[in-house]
Amino acid sequence: MANDDLTAALGTVIRPGDPDWDVARRFHSGIGEPALVARASSTDDVRAAVTFAAAEGHPVMVRGGGHSAWGTVPGGVTLDLAALADVAVHGTRVRVGGGAQWGAVARALAARGLGLSSGDTASVGVGGLTLGGGIGLMVRAWGLACDQLVGVQLVTADGRVIEATDATEPELMWALRGGGGNFGVVTRFDFEAHPLDGVVAVELGVEGDARVAIGALRDVMAQAPRELTLTYMDVPPMDPSAPAGASISGVWAGADEDRAREALAPLLEAPGIVERSLGARPYPDVLLEAPEFDPESPMPGFVGGNTLLRALTDDAIDHLVSFRESNPASVVLLRSLGGAFGDVAQHASAFPARDATWFAMVGAFDVPGMLSDEARARALSDWGAIDALGSGVYGNFTTSTDPTWATRMYPSATMARLRAVKRRWDPGNLFSRNHNVRPA
Repeated sequence: MANDDLTAALGTVIRPGDPDWDVARRFHSGIGEPALVARASSTDDVRAAVTFAAAEGHPVMVRGGGHSAWGTVPGGVTLDLAALADVAVHGTRVRVGGGAQWGAVARALAARGLGLSSGDTASVGVGGLTLGGGIGLMVRAWGLACDQLVGVQLVTADGRVIEATDATEPELMWALRGGGGNFGVVTRFDFEAHPLDGVVAVELGVEGDARVAIGALRDVMAQAPRELTLTYMDVPPMDPSAPAGASISGVWAGADEDRAREALAPLLEAPGIVERSLGARPYPDVLLEAPEFDPESPMPGFVGGNTLLRALTDDAIDHLVSFRESNPASVVLLRSLGGAFGDVAQHASAFPARDATWFAMVGAFDVPGMLSDEARARALSDWGAIDALGSGVYGNFTTSTDPTWATRMYPSATMARLRAVKRRWDPGNLFSRNHNVRPA
């Protein structure tokens, strides 16, 4: 399909030099340099863009919420799904357009007394988060975002439109639950939602020894009801997304403040833990608003990474706190897992390390002029010691566009199975602007 034919078929194609180019190539986390941007408003538009990209040899980068670093890789066709954002609710079955964002979904469901475990941020896309797994604010109550996925409408690399469920395409559905956007363009996600009358949001301050506080958090969560998911974060004053210092936040899946407080009681009694707020709120209100990319203040580099921990041992806690102490401009984040996350057998989805009980992200901000070569090398070494304790990597929480990164994310058996699925649905690797699974 020639460029003019694509314009006729799709209607909205923006190329370098067009009046809307600078707007079209900008996304939430950066500015891209694609060959063109195709804005789809229907499944037929998606088919036309995919067919064009395949014929011209352009890789496809799908944009939903626009938080992915893959938008910065030059070339290719950026397929913008922002107009495919409808949310339709039928009982507890929810049909969500491939370009929808979680804030809009949460609001639509809250109006009907329903909820899904989504990401932390309102502007994050449903598509990227779900296909990468989706460790959300209620991961212990309901599992990953992808665990609530029951069907999709998918545009394949050869331009077909298929409807897939566990009954019709079980191996494809297995791959979509954590295998990323490697297998086609999902134009509609079908989820099974949960009754939800609100959440109890909790904010706790951490004063004194962080090792003691994290140890208390670990011990409480080992016995906590699955309705409770908590996150520990320690950030420097330079991070605008959170108050400086150490804190514990989280949600109880439900509006029962008494039950939430009962579950939290041992933590509230621990040394150095200070209650800041605890109360029922609508779920949409607890989702964060992340600032968009500012070309005048680009995000710094990040020396570190993330890992899925089977156990939060005293040794792991010491490594985490020591990293923060040794690197003043650094962040430590811990989120409790287990519960419904661990109910899913390892072979039942592509997501790694279902036996993990904690997710950890640790890194030093590499601000120009702040980190010396020696400090950068020390941070890498310190991170390596933490990484060695983990059993998997969460792809949605890395900004790396290294094409080999996927080999670190999946165990060899999982990768072999993913490559077989890729061979069936995308043998030419058209969908390669992601943590790429190469066809077998």
